[in-house]
Amino acid sequence: MENILNQYENVSQNEVKIWFKAGNTSDFPSNGGGCIKYKNKQIAIIKFDRRNEWYACQNLCPHKMEMVLSRGMIGSAEDIPKIACPMHKKTFSLVDGSNLNGDDLKIATYPVKIVDDEVFVGFLD
Repeated sequence: MENILNQYENVSQNEVKIWFKAGNTSDFPSNGGGCIKYKNKQIAIIKFDRRNEWYACQNLCPHKMEMVLSRGMIGSAEDIPKIACPMHKKTFSLVDGSNLNGDDLKIATYPVKIVDDEVFVGFLD
């Protein structure tokens, strides 16, 4: 399972080489997430309507190696948008993937852009 975790790396907006169309804005639930597959990666797309923002991160929770983050609970901690694993409640920043519980575990995040009601996620390859 470590090999699966190693395929996920943060991508910043200025590093994007490919914008992958993940779907239409209506394909994702309000204040929740959905999952897409890009190559061999599962990516959680989060539509955070309360903040009027979109986020993308790996769907794999690094704690117990379960593909569940797209079904995680979203909220904010000191104005940092976050997602909590629905199984283990480990909490991660949707901005940089850092663990908000103080653990070493982190998740990869990806830039999202909306163009004409279509959702795009940025990748390196």
